[in-house]
Amino acid sequence: MNIDQEQLRNFLFEANANGYAANENRILPQRPGFKELEYQKGEWYFRDSYAGWYMAPGQEVIYFKNTPVWTMAYTGGMKEEWHKDEYFTSETFKFLKEALLAMDKDKPYRGPMSFRRDEWWYISKIKGEIDDFIGNEKIYNNNRLVFEQNFIGGLIIGKED
Repeated sequence: MNIDQEQLRNFLFEANANGYAANENRILPQRPGFKELEYQKGEWYFRDSYAGWYMAPGQEVIYFKNTPVWTMAYTGGMKEEWHKDEYFTSETFKFLKEALLAMDKDKPYRGPMSFRRDEWWYISKIKGEIDDFIGNEKIYNNNRLVFEQNFIGGLIIGKED
């Protein structure tokens, strides 16, 4: 299936703006122990599925006309020294959501290259484009690395029947 990458990028931007970072569109998960979110517009459908809290690996999939066309996997989370501090972790995730909502419209996979608020700093490095990319995001609090996550994704290209 030939996908218009600009339409895909625009839909991903909308889906992410209406998903985890916005605390919206939670659904009953397909797999026990997972949290899932969805967003749909016309023939486009997005599903984000992840498990865990301090460390929460997951996967996003975009379907067009009921066919999976794009995916991104991510893994990582809070640095181990913060695994017992629920309050600080909650504050970190609150800041992460702010950063994710400030995403770059041209690269809407995660947050922007840089985002700051008070003692918090989010940075994201991405190689590639929407069809094939790899990235890393970090959150610092008072210059201490407290959160790190890797992500990889791109188009799904199947064999033509």
